[in-house]
Amino acid sequence: MNRRAPDDGPERLYTLTGGRSRAGRRAFDLVTLVVSECNPVPGMQSEHAAILRMCRHPVAVVEIAADLGLPVSIVKILLCDLLDAGRITARHPRPAPVKAGLPDTELLKQVLVGLHKL
Repeated sequence: MNRRAPDDGPERLYTLTGGRSRAGRRAFDLVTLVVSECNPVPGMQSEHAAILRMCRHPVAVVEIAADLGLPVSIVKILLCDLLDAGRITARHPRPAPVKAGLPDTELLKQVLVGLHKL
């Protein structure tokens, strides 16, 4: 999409984040899904606008960083800006429910049968 040139220096990244080096109190995982809640508006920072256009459907943070050609740490800061402004929604993946005790024995039997067939 808006891939950056590899020669983007630290000055550019400093400018993008307003000098911030951390995402703040809200943490985004690499697999957090981001969804736009609005369209870009005139005068908006180009990276913010690109994120809003890209996230019309759920997109993982790592995919946003790859498409923008920016480090994940910088993208997380930009996402915090958009989240604080109410322009995006972050959907954190839910971990699979963990059963108390051992894994399902039937599943283990099927895996063992499959291994024997190899």
